[in-house]
This record gives sequence, structure tokens and C-alpha cells, in this order.
Amino acid sequence: MRRVLLVTHTGRSDIVELARPVIERLIAAGFEVLVLADEVGELHVEGVRAIAADEQAAAGVEMVLVLGGDGTFLRAAELARPTGAPLLGVNLGRVGFLTETEPEAVEETLQRVVDRSYEVEERLTLDAVVHAPDAEPVATWALNEASLEKQHRERVIEVVLEVDGRALTSFGCDGVLFATPTGSTAYAFSAGGPVVWPSVEAIVVVPNNAHALFASPLVTGADSILNVRLARAGHDAVLCCDGRRTVPVPAGSRLQICRGKPVRIARVLPRRFTDRLVAKFALPAHGFRERRR
Repeated sequence: MRRVLLVTHTGRSDIVELARPVIERLIAAGFEVLVLADEVGELHVEGVRAIAADEQAAAGVEMVLVLGGDGTFLRAAELARPTGAPLLGVNLGRVGFLTETEPEAVEETLQRVVDRSYEVEERLTLDAVVHAPDAEPVATWALNEASLEKQHRERVIEVVLEVDGRALTSFGCDGVLFATPTGSTAYAFSAGGPVVWPSVEAIVVVPNNAHALFASPLVTGADSILNVRLARAGHDAVLCCDGRRTVPVPAGSRLQICRGKPVRIARVLPRRFTDRLVAKFALPAHGFRERRR
């Protein structure tokens, strides 16, 4: 039997209403629909199997179907990444880089899932490991960005940035942001980083309010190994990944960033990244004069 894991933004009434016919459609097509145990009560549906939200949640499923925006997608990615299950996002009436956005296309989307008529692309992720003094390493990961941030507002952190085992520069700063191409349009973009097309394999490095002449954003190879060392006599920091997972980074620690296991994304309505970029930021793609008419 074909299986689908459904992850839903239960805080949006329109998405909850969408979930019910989606489940009915999939069951009618012969799918077993898995739903996270803490979401079953919110959806008020029958015929689904409740499962725990752990690393085996997506084991054996053909797809993780995400009903909601990018935040819900990031939550679902945590479940899909361990098993490599592809994610398909449906977000009614909202523009997103990871989700299908056309409300009228929901039925077509489901039919393409039933027909296995979809493409799967891989997105680069980052593995982040904190090596703190006199402590075991702590590992986490990010699909969008891994952000090293100062812990106290009134302080700056002193860091040394290394690329592939070679020291590059040092400075005091509010933090250092490491982003994937997927995350280049999120936090990294607002911090002054470049937009990187998803087909480009690279890691974006954006110093945040660095007190140095050489502190512009950098783009390294996807296979580069990046290290940030915090001064032993400096201040503590914190690592935040995708705004969801945090790790303390005490003074004297070393943060290592490198390529991680990819996240797989399913596309049933292929749309060029340029078009998604124009829609997301309402860019004047047809000229500013034409826009005024």
C-alpha cells in the first residue's frame, strides 16, 4: 500500500478545512494516510493512522505532504530528512519558495501525486557542530540558515573565520550567518547577503554588523568546511538553525559548518525560481512605468 505522511498547519482554519478533502481523496485513491499524533484531534478526521513525530515518522512513506507555509515545511523537513522522503508543500493563497501556491491547483496536485507525475529536486543543507571547551560536541542542521548570534545585546563576540582549515579574517560582530541557496532569500537576504539560485551549490557567509573593513558577504563552495572560533576571553553566543533549533556556544568554542544530507522536495507544478522570486518580493519585472498604469 502506498503511504503519505500529512503534516498540517492546524493553526490556520483554511488549511484545516483543506486537510479533510485531501485525506479523503488520498484514501479513495488507495493511500494509507499517516498523521502526526498531536494533529489528529485538530483535524477531526477518520481513516488515518496516528504516528509519533520522531525520526521514523516518514519511514516507508512515498511522500510527506505539507499543508501550510514555510514554517510548517521546515517542521516537516525535520521528519523527512532522516529517511530521505520527498516533501510536497501546498499553501493556499500564499507565495512561498517551497510550496505550491495556486489554490485552484489542489485537485491537480493530488492527481499528480496519485499518478506519480512529479519531479524531485535536492536542496543543500548545512550540518553544524558546536565544539565547546570541556564538553562533548553538539550537532544540529539547517535547511535555510545556521545563525551564530551574540547572547547579550550589549556585547559583541570576537571571532576568527576559517575556510578549509585556513584562517581568513577576524572581527568583532553581532554574529555570523551561514545560509544555503534555499535560505539565501530569507534571513541572509535581510542581513545583506546575495540571492543564490537553488541550482547553485554554495554556502553563503554573512557577517552581522562586523567591526572590520573586510566583512562583506562571502560565497564559498558547497564542499567547503567553515569554522568560527570564539575568543576564550570573549563572550558567549548561541547557534540558531532555521529559527527552530538552538545550541549554546560558550566563549572559546569552535563552530563547524559543512554540507549536510540533502532535503528532497517534490514539484508537481514546476515554476521557475525567477518567477517565484518576482512573486515573493513583488518585483517590477515588467518595468516600473507599466506597473503604475
